[in-house]
Amino acid sequence: MKRGVCLIRGIYIAASGMLVESLRADVTANNLANANTAGFKKDFAVMKDYASRQIRRINDGPKEPEIGSMGAGAWIDTIATHHSGGITRVTNNTLDVAIEGKGFFTIQTPAGVRYTRNGAFTRSAGGELVTQDGHQVLGLNGPIVLDPAGQAGKVTISEDGRIFLDEVENNTFQIAAFAEENRLRKEGANLFRPPEGVEPQQATPPLRQGLIELSNVNVISEMVNMIAGFRAYETNSKVVQTHDALLDKAANEVARV
Repeated sequence: MKRGVCLIRGIYIAASGMLVESLRADVTANNLANANTAGFKKDFAVMKDYASRQIRRINDGPKEPEIGSMGAGAWIDTIATHHSGGITRVTNNTLDVAIEGKGFFTIQTPAGVRYTRNGAFTRSAGGELVTQDGHQVLGLNGPIVLDPAGQAGKVTISEDGRIFLDEVENNTFQIAAFAEENRLRKEGANLFRPPEGVEPQQATPPLRQGLIELSNVNVISEMVNMIAGFRAYETNSKVVQTHDALLDKAANEVARV
């Protein structure tokens, strides 16, 4: 009975490893899919040991020396985001803006205010500065309107975030900063949402007009992670098969003896 329990434990441990590697592969695949998405921040899965316990030798004296620890498998504790900056690329598009350093653009969406690093903006039919999905970009004086009179003018964005229309100051980018960026949650469309009750602080990092920040995904590194994950998955799969074969022998051959 104890041998059977050990074999079943081995199957559970190996199977949990397969589930972990499957989820890690999904995270890596999503990173690779967004390698060319402006402002995208890569994710990584944080793996944790499950129910680890100390193992002792028995019947070997009063102290029962420790052998080591044994876990009952692994699981994904959380999916975290790496907020390091990506490299910038010159586009010479006057509506492209890159943040140099910490901070996020403030965006108005139907679901509320959200934040992004994607500075590839465009002009709406109503003359507003909007994201590629049509969400308003917010300034300190509300939504940024590039041509309030209905006529597009020359747009100049200073390093400190001020916006000039034909050399007349119009608005200033509302750049948000968070003390704990790791608490931000992705919400799709390259947008972040802070936890309830967390308020951003106004930041003044340098802004670069005519540039966009690329993703911080290193394609080569992600491909290496993908290959390593597939190998680990395959190893755990073979462990499950081996334990299954041993259980079959225990039930059908050892029992007959």
